[in-house]
Amino acid sequence: MPKAWLANHSWEAVTAINEQLCAGGSAFHGPTSDGHQDARTLWEANHQREMSLKEAVELCRRCHRIAPFCFFNGNTFAAIIKMATQTIQGLDTRDTYSLRSICSHLVAGTATPEEEKQFQLLLGKIDA
Repeated sequence: MPKAWLANHSWEAVTAINEQLCAGGSAFHGPTSDGHQDARTLWEANHQREMSLKEAVELCRRCHRIAPFCFFNGNTFAAIIKMATQTIQGLDTRDTYSLRSICSHLVAGTATPEEEKQFQLLLGKIDA
């Protein structure tokens, strides 16, 4: 289902989420010299457009991999995709929880092959 999944998350919001996570983890919050501008450019060019949930997960994963911040990149983009998936309807509570968890794992790069299969099954349920 094409939707503007990430439209509510400007780059300023992404930065604020990272800053909060860093403060909570007693870590330095700041941009990286190598990836910050590349991730920002990618995010700003795409976050407002309509896309499938799979594409939204991939955008978050790519930005995480570029590492725009010194710390908590995975947590930042995983938090964003979790927030974006709060509006999903049509799944029971267990499937909704599973989908949100799997999306986070996909963004972080820790999803198992079983989770990837489950993700495809759940996408089929929400696209119907």
